[in-house]
Amino acid sequence: MMRERMPMQVTLGPVPYYWPAERLSAFYQSVADWPVDTVYLGETVCSKRRAFSLDDWIGLGRELRQAGKAVVLSSLALVEARSEMGVVRRLCENGEFRVEANDMGAVQLAREAGAAFVAGPTLNVYNPRTLAVLQSAGMRVWVPPVEMPEEMVRDNVDGLGQAAEGLEVEVQVFGPLPLAWSARCFTARAVDRPKDQCGFRCLEHPSGLPMATRDGDEFLRINGIQLQSGRWLHLLDALDSVRDAGATAIRLSPWGEDMAAVVHAYAAVAAGRPAPALIPGLDPAACCDGYWFGEAGMARLARQAQEQEEQV
Repeated sequence: MMRERMPMQVTLGPVPYYWPAERLSAFYQSVADWPVDTVYLGETVCSKRRAFSLDDWIGLGRELRQAGKAVVLSSLALVEARSEMGVVRRLCENGEFRVEANDMGAVQLAREAGAAFVAGPTLNVYNPRTLAVLQSAGMRVWVPPVEMPEEMVRDNVDGLGQAAEGLEVEVQVFGPLPLAWSARCFTARAVDRPKDQCGFRCLEHPSGLPMATRDGDEFLRINGIQLQSGRWLHLLDALDSVRDAGATAIRLSPWGEDMAAVVHAYAAVAAGRPAPALIPGLDPAACCDGYWFGEAGMARLARQAQEQEEQV
């Protein structure tokens, strides 16, 4: 089923790293002036990261809303304690902002609160029957898992039939790929500390802690209880295929370097304008897009194809 082609919105996902309150505040002051339509706020990785409380996130959301941004509050991807579920409940019952449910417990709480929600990528939705169930529970936006290829995204949207007309599809197109979560903390283990006595070592790695192979290739990035890809997903050269797969929005995951340049480049291409050849601070050799094309995630295919066409 073909849906009407609409301009894709640009969204900024939640900050995946542990940044101090001062850095978070400065970052989002800048975001207010960026060409993004929706901003996701909140802690999605570790409940011990408390630079901002839920009330702080809500207050920041109000400021961004005044700046013309739509705001979504994101929940934890891995809920391990009753106290954490209490925070998720408060999140789902906030009454002001839509919630991104990254755990099925959050889906249940949002449904009980009668609140429409975003189905985050960590819900691991892989078929239209599951999408239909989530729609009946209040899902309005679906963020596919980051490893889902273009063809599967399209098949899921088409499989919904007429129900797909009311569904927004948001595809992550930039940033380190979140690959796995664990009840144990990888960062704490790297310095031989137990999780409960981590000393907040994540603060020392504002873009994650790189892990390299014996050959020196960075293949993973440690981020607390989360493992990320060593390379950055970068689908700027493939946005037409993202749109054709049924996406109504593209998600950019915050990065510790010149995120403003990334946002402006993607916003330009999404609006049909040319993008800069290079983004400051972003090494093309450190980027990947293989998952989107059904290949190994660390591959870089779209740019290779473009370069081959230019050589012909």
